Amino acid sequence: MSFDRLQQAIIRTKNPTVAGLDARLEYVPQPMIDRAIAQYGETRKAAAEAIFAFNCGLIDALCDIVPAVKPQAAYYELLGWEGMEMLERTIRYAKEKGMYVIADVKRGDIGATASAYAEGWLGKTVVGGAQLPCFDADCVPVNGYMGADAVNPFLKIANQEDKALFVLVRTSNPSAVDLQDLEIGGGKIYDVMGTLAAKWGEGYLDGYGYNRVGAVVGATWPEQLAQLREALPHTFLLVPGYGAQGGTAEDVRFAFDEKGHGAIVNSSRGIMCAWKKTGNAGADYQDAARAAALEMRDAITAITPILD
Repeated sequence: MSFDRLQQAIIRTKNPTVAGLDARLEYVPQPMIDRAIAQYGETRKAAAEAIFAFNCGLIDALCDIVPAVKPQAAYYELLGWEGMEMLERTIRYAKEKGMYVIADVKRGDIGATASAYAEGWLGKTVVGGAQLPCFDADCVPVNGYMGADAVNPFLKIANQEDKALFVLVRTSNPSAVDLQDLEIGGGKIYDVMGTLAAKWGEGYLDGYGYNRVGAVVGATWPEQLAQLREALPHTFLLVPGYGAQGGTAEDVRFAFDEKGHGAIVNSSRGIMCAWKKTGNAGADYQDAARAAALEMRDAITAITPILD
């Protein structure tokens, strides 16, 4: 199953982290931008090619030490069709390098629309007699606040393609409290969503004991993270909010089980933009990203070792 593959990659690298590929053009070293503009002019194509070169460089620098990448679709949509085509290439390149790919799309529609999203991001599209993969990610986050109608189409394709999904449960942003902390039936709304995520995933346990429906729970809420880990023993957790948003290695330790399994922690700008702190104008962006990823790994595993 899909989270089996992710957990195996985490154990292999002894690293429970995912590198966000959320590249805006200003995150890319200027010489890479200048080369793309020289070839394509001041166009979306130039921006897409500069970011693609940056992404590939990051993947090359990280693929042996970081098990997964998480491109955020919004940054690619910003560049129109050129950006989306480049996202497809980025996903393909990461998978060729052996990395698990979480496409951060946060879709949340229902019915035929949800089915189309699921087929596009996780499955295949049919053209005549051919079934053709589109973005072909390993996993996507979805918004389950429209209920099972928004989740089941993704789960159907995930089952067919041996892939997985994460449901938004307790997100890392400050205003999450506006809705997710409201009392309902003696608990919180995020408790209800966590219970639903576990229910939607029932019957699909992998070799490590996790089902196909994971949960997004932010590092910025460590008490709730600990609570949800205990309440959802078979639910794999995606943990955003580390680093730039304030989450620490002490906070994210609550996401893991006693073997250090069952969760993966995201960092985006902390890795992508590490070169901005070195004073070398991006010439060392790969080395800087690798050093930042290793520092994050070591900080987390010093508190939460990853056991076989």
